Amino acid sequence: MRIKQKPEDFSVKESYRFDEVPTGKHRVYLMDKQKLSTFDAVGRIRDAFGLKPGAISYCGLKDKQGRTEQLIAVDGSDVDMQDPDLRLKYLGRTDRALSAANITSNRFSVTVRALGPESLGPLNMAAAEVNRLGVINYFDSQRFGSLKHGQGFIAKDLIRGDFEAALHNFFAKPSELDRTEDAKVKAFWRDNWGRWDARVPFEGSRKYHRVLRSLRDYPNDWVRAFMQIDSDYRAMMLFEYQSYLWNEGVRRYLQLLMPREHLFPMRYQAGTLLHHRDASPEVLRTLRDATFPLLGPNTTFSNPQIEEAVKWVLGREKLALKDLSIEETPRMLYFKSEERPLLMFPHKLVVGRTQNDEVNRGDIKVNVAFTLPPGAYATLVVKRLFHFEYAEDSAETIRATQRPLRAELEAAAPPRSASARAASGPRAPGAKAPVSDAGPSRHRALASKAPPSGRPARPSSAPAWSARRSKAEPHAEAPTREDARAPTARPRRAAPEPEVIAPPPPEPAVPLGFREKQRQRKLVKAQARAEKAAKALKSRKKK
Repeated sequence: MRIKQKPEDFSVKESYRFDEVPTGKHRVYLMDKQKLSTFDAVGRIRDAFGLKPGAISYCGLKDKQGRTEQLIAVDGSDVDMQDPDLRLKYLGRTDRALSAANITSNRFSVTVRALGPESLGPLNMAAAEVNRLGVINYFDSQRFGSLKHGQGFIAKDLIRGDFEAALHNFFAKPSELDRTEDAKVKAFWRDNWGRWDARVPFEGSRKYHRVLRSLRDYPNDWVRAFMQIDSDYRAMMLFEYQSYLWNEGVRRYLQLLMPREHLFPMRYQAGTLLHHRDASPEVLRTLRDATFPLLGPNTTFSNPQIEEAVKWVLGREKLALKDLSIEETPRMLYFKSEERPLLMFPHKLVVGRTQNDEVNRGDIKVNVAFTLPPGAYATLVVKRLFHFEYAEDSAETIRATQRPLRAELEAAAPPRSASARAASGPRAPGAKAPVSDAGPSRHRALASKAPPSGRPARPSSAPAWSARRSKAEPHAEAPTREDARAPTARPRRAAPEPEVIAPPPPEPAVPLGFREKQRQRKLVKAQARAEKAAKALKSRKKK
């Protein structure tokens, strides 16, 4: 089975309500978008009309892969956009910003493709189970985009107090699955970490201008720089990890509540979820009324089984409830504790007639439509209905259909002159070439004269992040086909002797990050153990 092969295959429309106030300062629009996340769409509108961060409010986040309609409200400005993938329709005014309270429900229409005739029998049985048992109200794969793109849970860095690592994962860790210019910007800052005065040759860098301006003015204040990230993105980083803890806690709770034969597993972006295919009447009554907490430092429990499940997942993460706080900015970054319903029941579930699939010749397609409350994931309902043949796309599967990112970055980089290539000399195997921020002319300037006054010289050794990447990410750049076909490298011609110039003054020492300190401590301990073992061996030989 396949979903979201075409934008119109996944459609969602909000049912909403808002109090219309003719003199209100918030203009309300119906936003129709496709192939755009809510963040991307709001960012485009904000940039097009010069709006401040926070000027646009919305009720919830809608899926990027599909065509969706949702409300937005613009504070104090009239806007209009009629692009092919983003259109606005004016609805009226209100006196307050929008929130999740303005959504009453979401109606979904999903076309499922690449099916065979043998799928219809299990589908009808699964639809009956969903109507009777409901679906566990997990957070689905699209909530965990940072895992998909290799950034990990940034909230973990924040809990440890390592704001440098959080910043690096946010805007200096490109994804092999990302084909946008944003990946090129992140690759540039990955290779130029610490050189905040470097000029980025990509337009997409404007997204990070507030963070970079803070780093240029206060290079070692990682907390200040992190707080320049848009507040919605910051909140999403925390909520992403909170959602993962919720999923894992509910999975454990179901294991405590039901026998193994009533559950079946299903893979998703962050691991494995458990769904129920049967339940006793007592358990079903418990699940219908049950909620499970989104964890925060002040979470309390009234159900001992839920408390046991939470302790299990926190123990596996080596955390306690009190650790779910950010000491550096407790009022701006925090985990909000609230209850989330454990089950969702799709209303007005309709399975349409089968038709020939025009995208996958020889297969059939079917449309399913249903209504869900706010915050529930339609993709989970679809996966539950087609659990007998659904499989999550792996990163390898996605990469197989895409051109390697390394080739795109090399194609976008400015060409280097022959003299610059010769001056660079041969590189050790696996070493990366230095990245230029202004083309070959800058290389010549650096080779012929000392840095201008007031500008720090570029360090001769790689920054701390390079050392960390070499240990944590040994396969960050897979060889491309062109690399595999390339002949054995010929020795470069010797470069002419450069003019002897006075060395630039050393840069001020930069405080080490959390991970670098940990790595150095381990090296010191390992060296001490080796010296101790050598002394012991030497003393034994003397005896």
